[in-house]
Amino acid sequence: MNPAPALHEKPVHENPAPAKTGYTRAVLALGSNLGARNETLSEAVADLVDRPEVRLLAVSPIVQTKAVGGPAGQPDFLNMVISVETSLEPLDLLRHCQSVENKHHRVREVHWGPRTLDVDVVIYGDLKSDDPVLTLPHPFAAVRAFVLFPWAQMDPSATLNGQPVGELAARAADFPDLQPFDGFGDFDGVPDGGAVEQP
Repeated sequence: MNPAPALHEKPVHENPAPAKTGYTRAVLALGSNLGARNETLSEAVADLVDRPEVRLLAVSPIVQTKAVGGPAGQPDFLNMVISVETSLEPLDLLRHCQSVENKHHRVREVHWGPRTLDVDVVIYGDLKSDDPVLTLPHPFAAVRAFVLFPWAQMDPSATLNGQPVGELAARAADFPDLQPFDGFGDFDGVPDGGAVEQP
């Protein structure tokens, strides 16, 4: 029979290795203009935070917007942003976002064309990167009201490149085309009472 440890001795099993705590806050932008857009966005948020390395912090309201760039005549988009904290490295986070896009049958046949789901990394902490695979902050975020406006609704104190995102949203060319979206029936960019007209 082994004697009990002395009071000043600590059994080795009481000091496990500390868990990794290196989490970085990131903002992700989601958009959809094909199929059941609202349902796709809801499922995509769940898919994005399904991994233990990605924790959901906040979710923005959804807005309906005209397509910016790409072929004419596209259905309207639903757009939103989420804030997460992640232990994934930036490129791994991008790959995770792309895997969620693929799960929702994203195809990349036409640049800025219609899509079931688009997920972009807008910011990753304070990281600045000119890497063409993942430029940070996202190169178009500062001029896209469909990213900036829901982001400002989610986090009124947020800034991008040192400027309040709400002010950037108000100056963006697509700002007048934004409409709130109440989440009711919707398919292929044709809401069934889901777009709330501005007064």
